[in-house]
Amino acid sequence: MRVIGLTGGIGTGKSEAARVLAELGAVVIDADAEGHRAYARGSIGWRRLVEIFSSGILNDDQEIDRARLGELVFANPQALAWLNAAIHPLIRQQVAQAIEQHRQNGEHAVVIDAALLYQAKWDDLADEVWVVSAPPAAVLERLQSRGLRQEDVRRRAEAQGGAEAALSRADAIIENDGTTEDLRSRVHELWEERILSVR
Repeated sequence: MRVIGLTGGIGTGKSEAARVLAELGAVVIDADAEGHRAYARGSIGWRRLVEIFSSGILNDDQEIDRARLGELVFANPQALAWLNAAIHPLIRQQVAQAIEQHRQNGEHAVVIDAALLYQAKWDDLADEVWVVSAPPAAVLERLQSRGLRQEDVRRRAEAQGGAEAALSRADAIIENDGTTEDLRSRVHELWEERILSVR
């Protein structure tokens, strides 16, 4: 089984690349979804976050209010570091367990879809890493079309950080500087070249 770490900054097209890989037959583990599971109400992660940030981050259902938490951490590097230290080890454990389960199920390829793959040091769970990259102007245009303000885009990009380092360490770079069809075509080519050809 081949494990691909798929990463890329906000607005680069990483999620679209993950969708294409799923269409091609890969099992995609969404690190964001695993993160939400890691701090579901009553979990260890939930207790850790309430202890760090207080019950002010909870909504009426006593779930973590992700928007409120996001406002706290994206505006404060120290708060972001606390969040990551509390939650990243839990997500890593869940991802590692999922990979092992898929291995036992006989899957051919698994994708770890994670914006913070390198920052969280999860890249060692993958056999190879593919980084989706896009020109800053294209990223800004995409995110503003989703309603994000320029300042929000800048803060989130800074919170993810390390784009240059990710590119230098990647096994494959997917340049998303054209249309969605161009991106899909590039992912198909990589799948043929790096996954199907080594079966």
